[in-house]
Amino acid sequence: MGSKISEEELNKVLSTEGPKEKADPKKKWVDRMLKSASKYHKICPYYDKKTGNCFIKQLKFMKSTKCDRDGKFEGCPVLISYLEEKYDWFKQSGQPIPMDFRDLTLFA
Repeated sequence: MGSKISEEELNKVLSTEGPKEKADPKKKWVDRMLKSASKYHKICPYYDKKTGNCFIKQLKFMKSTKCDRDGKFEGCPVLISYLEEKYDWFKQSGQPIPMDFRDLTLFA
């Protein structure tokens, strides 16, 4: 059957679970941008349909510029890292952070 746990042991177990994660503002902003981009675009706006290349990879001068995900940008590590860099740039320069994906192009 079941065993009883004292109140002290219960509090000890509950306190060792770890602190709850605080919402990271950068992660929230990146998620908001991805959600906004999916509202306006069916495929990644940085994907070249004709050649299959990724414009972000071309900007970073990577050897392989082919898109590994065929234009699907949900969870794309290249797009996420680009958005994280943009967030850091906005914070560092002191400019207001865009609230919509379309506003991101105004600061390019």
